[in-house]
Amino acid sequence: MRRLYLAAGLFFVALGAIGAALPIMPTVPFLLLAVFCFARSNPDWERRILDHPHWGPQVRNWTERRAISRRAKVMAIGAMATGAIVTWFTLGHPWVWVSVAILAISGSWIWTRNE
Repeated sequence: MRRLYLAAGLFFVALGAIGAALPIMPTVPFLLLAVFCFARSNPDWERRILDHPHWGPQVRNWTERRAISRRAKVMAIGAMATGAIVTWFTLGHPWVWVSVAILAISGSWIWTRNE
């Protein structure tokens, strides 16, 4: 079971790395999943994520207090809004409503989290 958690943790770190480069994909949610997996397979790697100078504070904020910083909230909702606008110009109706629904549901959930 430990190897499965390790493989999953590496997979989620890879997705987080892709998310760091692509504005459409999130980073921190994948790192949260990686921390969960590494806590059960490789605590040293869990600690490396938690101690990372850029991503560590956001991950610790969530794991300790279930909080999202205001800057992260604005960035996430802004990225989703940008995605909805891009969807409108590239795919148009009715696909834009999928992006708008994601923005409304996810954005309202993100905005109501602790800071």
